[in-house]
Amino acid sequence: MNEMLFALSLTLIAGVATGAGSLVVLFLNIKNSKFLSICLSFAAGVMLYVAFAEILLEAFEDLEDGFGNGVGYLIATIAFFAGILIMAAIDKFLPHGDEVTEPGQSDFLDKKNEKELKRTGIMSAIAIAVHNFPEGIIVFIAAVHDPAMGIAIAIAIIIHNIPEAIAMAAPIYYSTGSKAKAFLISLGAGLVQPIGALVAWFFLQNIFEDIENVFGIAFAAVAGIMVFVAVHQLLPAAHKFGKHHLVMQWLFAGMAVMAASLVALEFVF
Repeated sequence: MNEMLFALSLTLIAGVATGAGSLVVLFLNIKNSKFLSICLSFAAGVMLYVAFAEILLEAFEDLEDGFGNGVGYLIATIAFFAGILIMAAIDKFLPHGDEVTEPGQSDFLDKKNEKELKRTGIMSAIAIAVHNFPEGIIVFIAAVHDPAMGIAIAIAIIIHNIPEAIAMAAPIYYSTGSKAKAFLISLGAGLVQPIGALVAWFFLQNIFEDIENVFGIAFAAVAGIMVFVAVHQLLPAAHKFGKHHLVMQWLFAGMAVMAASLVALEFVF
């Protein structure tokens, strides 16, 4: 029981880090188009790098181990594009900003841009929440099996949860002017991690004989979801509020920060 509570505590701390990451945007309180473009570009870089360099590769490895190289690769590829299609369907049914809204807080935003930014924040929150669910499962299972490994993975997740929170907090805060909404949505997406841990505790170990295959499919779909959000939502919004070179610089900066956190994790092991 003590091991279980320790593992749950780790996932809770990692999840809360997502809400803490949003405070970077909220307390700086810089309301101009350049800063917003930087936040969105940075978040897109984080999402793209973690999707391709970590999550999708892990999916390929898990599914190829379970089904063989050819079949496993095929299943992961299908799941990846299924994730993209899921987000495309969600995007289609979300409001596209045609309604009349209250005036925004920022002088560079009109009503249409406010709505589009709000949609971007919602899409990012969905993608990160879905991403956080299997992460919570991973931290929990790793901590139960080996507490040192669980701590190492939790630290790496905390590091990359902070920049991911920018993807949610910045567009929501800029479009609504509400720090509370931006913080609570970011925190809520982060708290999906301990929910994933609870699912692992009560259900997964009893329902699924081969958790690795379940992880693999989930990881591949999550990678597709994150790529869709980065390419379809974050980058277009970043270009709308900033120049191309600025967007590219901070896109690669986001990739570099995420890469550094993943490299650090490798050295821990």
